[in-house]
Amino acid sequence: MTRTTHPVKLSDAEISSLTTLLTRGSTSARTHCRARILDLLHRGQTPATIAATLQVSSQTIYNVKRRYLAEGLAATLVDKPRAGRPIRIDGEQRARITALACSTPPQGHARWSLRLLADKAVELEYCEAVSHNAVKEILKKTS
Repeated sequence: MTRTTHPVKLSDAEISSLTTLLTRGSTSARTHCRARILDLLHRGQTPATIAATLQVSSQTIYNVKRRYLAEGLAATLVDKPRAGRPIRIDGEQRARITALACSTPPQGHARWSLRLLADKAVELEYCEAVSHNAVKEILKKTS
């Protein structure tokens, strides 16, 4: 089965917004490159020529074109948000660990160590598990 090509035809409003975007210069390099790809596709250049001109892969050209045809201009220019790893220690748990660090250290210790704080936070069931490095990052973000 042969691949059918769908031409990219931008509306006048899309062309003017792309022109503004390209001449303004205050966007990220990725957004700027995607805007240039769409502009060159609209002008009728082949994906191979665009890939050579902008020094990107031809797959990038096809991905930008496919996303424009499916979702429109605004969705093509910016990345979709990524899920990332869920937060294991939330704000309330961080506040409790910070308050614990500000409290009086246990008997026999002059001050709280990071390992001591981590062990005590698990013992008091502030969280299931926390490493001393995570406690360091929590305390580092507090002033």
